[in-house]
Amino acid sequence: MKTALITGANKSIGFETARQLLQLGYHVYLGSRDQAKGQQAADQLKAEGLAEVEALPIDVTDPASIAAARAELGQKTRVLDVLINNAGISGGMPQPTLTTAVSLVRDVFETNVFGVMEVTQAFLDLLRESAAPRIVNVTSGLGSLTLHNDPTWKYYPVKGAAYGPSKAALNAYTIMLAYELRETPFKVNAVDPGYTATDFNHHSGPGSVQDAAARVVKAALLGPDGPTSQFFSDDNAPKTGISPW
Repeated sequence: MKTALITGANKSIGFETARQLLQLGYHVYLGSRDQAKGQQAADQLKAEGLAEVEALPIDVTDPASIAAARAELGQKTRVLDVLINNAGISGGMPQPTLTTAVSLVRDVFETNVFGVMEVTQAFLDLLRESAAPRIVNVTSGLGSLTLHNDPTWKYYPVKGAAYGPSKAALNAYTIMLAYELRETPFKVNAVDPGYTATDFNHHSGPGSVQDAAARVVKAALLGPDGPTSQFFSDDNAPKTGISPW
């Protein structure tokens, strides 16, 4: 049975991603900063008949929490097949570049960038034991620098000092990580789940969590001939599914 770890998975897209992977026969470690909420989410999935799920407490901004999660997971399995770095924060909107507190920008980067880096490094040894390891970094269409400089882009006015730049940095990290792992079986990609109705945006997005999670799952299931170092976005590029960086 293949295994997957999803951070920030106690609700919204992360939770639905867990559900879909469970339905495909994966054993899922449901990562959550709040232990009680993580267990509640796992119990809900078990109540749906999806028994192969375990809650795993992990705060991606806390190195001690990451280390504890790695130690706990290492006692449960020697192999991790899929890591989905889903945990993220927006920092609240609007974020005027000239007036947004730098402390807020730092907080957003701690979760969206540095947290991803620390989690990836912590679990890399377990991923290396997989015959087909997959790393999926959940990004945003707002991380595209190319499109942010295109006045015809539908999200062109949606600018901010913290969230978009953090996802651009995450995209850059994805490229660097994929390059470093290019001669291994790893597939490392960034996935924009699309503008989805979740608590993250006060349910203002038109997309469903089911469709959003399906995009993440698709990248997690890539075969040996699948791409690596890609920025998948049906929202930014509905014809090809590949967004410009």
